[in-house]
Amino acid sequence: MDTIKKILVPIDFTVTSRGALKCAMEFIKKDKITLQFLYTTATPINSEETKTMNKKFKEFIQDLRVDSKVKYEFLIASGPLVPTILKIKESNGADLIIMGTKGSTLSEEMTVSNTVDLVLEADCPVLVIPVGTIDFSVKKIALAIGKNEIDDSSALQVLLDVARCFNAEVHVLTVDPDLTGYSKVDEKNENILEYYLENFYAHHSFPEETDIEKGIFDYVKNKDIDMLAILPRNHSKNGKPSEGRLTKLLTMHTKVPLLTID
Repeated sequence: MDTIKKILVPIDFTVTSRGALKCAMEFIKKDKITLQFLYTTATPINSEETKTMNKKFKEFIQDLRVDSKVKYEFLIASGPLVPTILKIKESNGADLIIMGTKGSTLSEEMTVSNTVDLVLEADCPVLVIPVGTIDFSVKKIALAIGKNEIDDSSALQVLLDVARCFNAEVHVLTVDPDLTGYSKVDEKNENILEYYLENFYAHHSFPEETDIEKGIFDYVKNKDIDMLAILPRNHSKNGKPSEGRLTKLLTMHTKVPLLTID
């Protein structure tokens, strides 16, 4: 891969982080990538506790039958979860964060998710793995974009790398609540997509749906999509940043791995 050489995987030894680890291992099979596993604590731990956590990590790796040839390291850090993850990511030069999530069936007002907070705060690609993900086989990726011009086209390089890694098709969709038709912005976005995604770009659909979240998930289900990708606008460089509401909803409710490209 050109852009992904080091992956940071926050773990807490639960079934949720097991899914994230299995996903990370699929990247390892395709290329020479270093994995960094991060366990965070609210307060600093002493040397004995550190030994205990290192032992638990070794058992965790052995239980999941991680190949001994895989290059990885185990990190322990203390502090608030999301800021600590982002600090470690920055200091260790990770190119991608893979994090598991339990998801939610509750309304967004009632839900607090560390994964959602991470996705909204991170100024880097994050791959969210919903609990229950068993087989990480990526053949079809759906990139959901809006009616606005793609803010930072270079960010698509990460998506291209993932598509190359798994030899996956990229299907692009723009959910159009008003069926406004094909615009000059759409045409410009099309040229950008064709340039950056090369031969992995399959086609662009414009489903009409007033509920954008529903339109995206209906497409994912109906087209048997293996991974959903989005370009969050809450860190927009050229336009007005959004509040990230759609990103939050997709992160909470996705049933397939979600790649947020930032």
